[in-house]
Amino acid sequence: MKMIINIASKEIKSFFVTPMGWIILALITAAFGTYYLEGVNSYFEVMSGAIRPAERVGVTIYVGQTVYGAAFFLMLFAVPLMSMRLISEERRQQTLPFLFTAPVSIVEIVLGKFFGLFAFLALMVVYIFLMLSTLNIWADIDFGYLFSNTFGLLLLVGSFAAIGIYFSSLTSQPIIAAILSFIFAFLLLGLESYFASQPNHWFHHVSLLKHFQTFSRGVISSKDIIYFLLFISTFIVLTIRRLDADRLRG
Repeated sequence: MKMIINIASKEIKSFFVTPMGWIILALITAAFGTYYLEGVNSYFEVMSGAIRPAERVGVTIYVGQTVYGAAFFLMLFAVPLMSMRLISEERRQQTLPFLFTAPVSIVEIVLGKFFGLFAFLALMVVYIFLMLSTLNIWADIDFGYLFSNTFGLLLLVGSFAAIGIYFSSLTSQPIIAAILSFIFAFLLLGLESYFASQPNHWFHHVSLLKHFQTFSRGVISSKDIIYFLLFISTFIVLTIRRLDADRLRG
């Protein structure tokens, strides 16, 4: 556990000492802030009496849908860029053999890198929650809705991170790793709409979007939590097996 924490800490620090980490962090937080302001302004325009009181939507859901909906797609682009160098950079610089001979297991290496990336991404997710919480200054908001969406988004970015670290272990080119992880994650999300006319299709059961939508409605489902945890665990195990095969080949 200590080695996992040390590796995770090293990865987190690496994000803050490179321009890429700061650029992505700045762009993402600026985008969240923009969507937040647009959501608040739109809420006052739409709810100012243009519709009947019975049809009005609470400010938490109205603004939250705007911000979390944007976060869903922004993270789809951001996570592959953050994860692409985790292992592929080690392979490209030919430092991977040194990791294999270090007094640390492959499991600790993979988990340390994963949790380091996840902790960095979690900062952006928490930022969204804190930003939306400021609505409570002038309105009674639904914190249950915010907690549900925040928890769901954490599980989703964890899934993106697991996909990213797996594809990063397959190649020595970070850009290729980013492209592959983006395409794979996009397919898992986009095919949900492709099979929308076939609600009983097997793909609906493995779609990331379908399981995230439960949280986006303000509902925390144990079934969806288990799905995301199994999804993340699967790609972490695949990454471990990939690196273990590299170690055996020398």
